[in-house]
Amino acid sequence: MWRNRKMFVVLAVVLMFSFVLTACGGGNKAANEGNKTEEKVITYNLGTEPETLDVATATGKPEATVQMAMFEGLTRLDANNQPVPGMAEKWDISPDGLVYTFHLRDAKWTNGDPVTAEDFEFAWKRLLNPDTAAEYSYQAFYIKNGEKYNAGEVSADEVGVKALDAKTLQVTLETPTPYFLSLTAFPNLYPVNKKVVEANPDWNTKVETLVGNGPFKIINWEHQQKIELVKNPDYWAADDVKIDKIIMTMVESEDTELSMFESGQIDIAENPPTQEVRRLLDEKIATMYPDLGIYYYMFNVKQEPFDDPRVRKAFAMAINRQAIIDNVTQAFQKPAFAVVPYGIPDAVPGEDFREKGGNNYFTEDVAKAKELLAEAGYPDGKGLPEIKILYNTNEGHQKIAEAIMEMWKKNLGANVTLTNQEWQVYLNTRAAGDYQVARAGWGADYTDAMTFLDMWMTGNGNNQTNWGNPEYDRLIKEAKSNPDPAVRIKAMHDAEKILMDEMPIMPIYFYTNVNMYKPWVKGVIVPMVGGYQEFRWAYIEK
Repeated sequence: MWRNRKMFVVLAVVLMFSFVLTACGGGNKAANEGNKTEEKVITYNLGTEPETLDVATATGKPEATVQMAMFEGLTRLDANNQPVPGMAEKWDISPDGLVYTFHLRDAKWTNGDPVTAEDFEFAWKRLLNPDTAAEYSYQAFYIKNGEKYNAGEVSADEVGVKALDAKTLQVTLETPTPYFLSLTAFPNLYPVNKKVVEANPDWNTKVETLVGNGPFKIINWEHQQKIELVKNPDYWAADDVKIDKIIMTMVESEDTELSMFESGQIDIAENPPTQEVRRLLDEKIATMYPDLGIYYYMFNVKQEPFDDPRVRKAFAMAINRQAIIDNVTQAFQKPAFAVVPYGIPDAVPGEDFREKGGNNYFTEDVAKAKELLAEAGYPDGKGLPEIKILYNTNEGHQKIAEAIMEMWKKNLGANVTLTNQEWQVYLNTRAAGDYQVARAGWGADYTDAMTFLDMWMTGNGNNQTNWGNPEYDRLIKEAKSNPDPAVRIKAMHDAEKILMDEMPIMPIYFYTNVNMYKPWVKGVIVPMVGGYQEFRWAYIEK
């Protein structure tokens, strides 16, 4: 999950937003015509055009950020990343941990329809429906028969989610899942208005049919420019929502975003140019937040020369991650020699999965990398095909790719070229497997190591490397089916070792998160999971 930017639109974007945002950016308070109240507005740069706002098929953080404002699940994550009541005002859990009964509160969609348990049942089965082809369908595989329905082996009626009545939703799980309540806050498990979706196949593309149930409702979507949302007066906790309007711009240039922030045209920015990060942190203009995320490259194991694990490992061992952090990203990230980042609990309360498992599944060793390359039939890089790195258009991604390109050229004798694509095109290229090496990033969906590991199972919609391993799949299934924390955590450590031994992905660093807020912006949560910003509790204080 990440975002993109484009250098060549800088001037046009600056001029456009200088005009558009004059009345609403920076000051955050604009007089409401017809009355003397001040409209409380936050202008935030989303950084890209969302690929889609369909909760079933979206996979990116930009999309999740918009959806978190527009929708609400059974629960919502608070500032401590803990699930609190959302559409469900309470729930019961059976003693064996398998059956959850959610009791919905009185709530409305933005078109006035009541939010019902049927809407949740419809949305979750739609996510699982193989015809939807949702990459994130596996988030509902915890539900009884969810995976079988997705595979076409059982009918929708046999899936363990059922509306007992308009206000009661019963969910039966395959096995006890300790983080299931957190999952119910995840955007892919948001409800949709069954009546609207069934009547409008392209409901998610038009403001008129983008009916939500969250704290804000969409009123304008100018593609490639901005999304505007206003406070939803029908939201069940509308009295607690203090912001009247959110403007989400789609400026892709990091330099332009910083200029807009410094000139007061936007109130929140989260993509400072890499060369400015340390200055902005030193001057306390920017703040660094923890982040459960990993930046990595993935290899297409069906394309030469990366169909050989020795080559994949050689390329992973031939870069200097700390040099990339010190000279390119400059945001104090940690070099990654594993997949699961720091901050995820291990089996014993208080212990950290990464610290327990170690961050040392491989080492940087150019001599060893050359040995592996020679064993694979490419001594000193001779015979290697041209290596093509794909990344989504972004100045930071480009600089990292350039650094890695030079390291692979110098250390392995490889001939490397770079290709950048816009976010949506890049996602499609990856999904089609039409790449050799591709940049990627992944943020946690919930605070369990599984969120970084089950995606690499054979055939998973988010595993776009073409890699698969039966033993890896078995270990992940064991971790999902065994309620004993010691057994399931050990299975995940063992699975991670296989992933790193076979190296379909090359870890680079564990993210940090550098954001900038104008001092009057308060209460915005920087989520550890989900989208970039949570505006539910935001307010302005001047």
